[in-house]
Amino acid sequence: MIGFFIKKAFFDGWDNLISLVVLNLGFLLVIAALFGALELLAISTLGGIVVIVVVIALYSFYLGAVSYQTKEYAWYTRPGFAHFWGAFRSLWRHSLLYTGLSLVIFALTVFVIPFYFSYNNFFGLVVSVFLFWLALLLVLALFYFYPLAVQMPQDKPLKSLRKSFILLVDNLGFTLFLALYKLFNLIVSILFATLIPGVGGLQLSGQIALKLLLFKYDYLEENPEANRKKIPWEALLFDEREKVGPRSFKGMIFPWKE
Repeated sequence: MIGFFIKKAFFDGWDNLISLVVLNLGFLLVIAALFGALELLAISTLGGIVVIVVVIALYSFYLGAVSYQTKEYAWYTRPGFAHFWGAFRSLWRHSLLYTGLSLVIFALTVFVIPFYFSYNNFFGLVVSVFLFWLALLLVLALFYFYPLAVQMPQDKPLKSLRKSFILLVDNLGFTLFLALYKLFNLIVSILFATLIPGVGGLQLSGQIALKLLLFKYDYLEENPEANRKKIPWEALLFDEREKVGPRSFKGMIFPWKE
């Protein structure tokens, strides 16, 4: 399943490369606003914090819209950017919750954990470690939050969050792999000035991850007595493999050799 995930994520990104670059251009405005907030923070603490909150909210809402768009790429459709604007109407409640959770993660990592760690005693260390793991669990769970919000639009924000933690716990190994995959893509994005694969590519990978995992849960729902540790991925992903086709990186560069 992991091997096919990598292949599908790569070729879905390749097939929608121009669209992803355009989506990633929007994040340059968010990055510019963040740098402005950091400069303001050196002048006015309160003003800088207010702007940082606004930037995180802007990031969260735009991230939801990008996730809304990239879901279609994972389903092999190209809806156009008119579809993009519908996300703000459909996902604003989820985006508000995502903003709140992002602020919690930001506060924990930038202010709270360093504060307790500065105690230089056992109590401070224990609290710091606990809060670090709490922040990490939130980050990992949020990998699934927007994909769930888009692929299960009937769910309210808190239900999407609850399902995010269920997916995290039930697929811990894959989630850790997904974290490493996103980290690798983040490094590549920095090398390409955040344009490729960028945040758009990261959101696309989240949509693909959830889409593939849902095949497992559909199978388990239809076969409640099945062994959860022996999922027949080859059979479940047969149609997806057919849609992606027998493509390879070599074939992209040297198609005449295929």
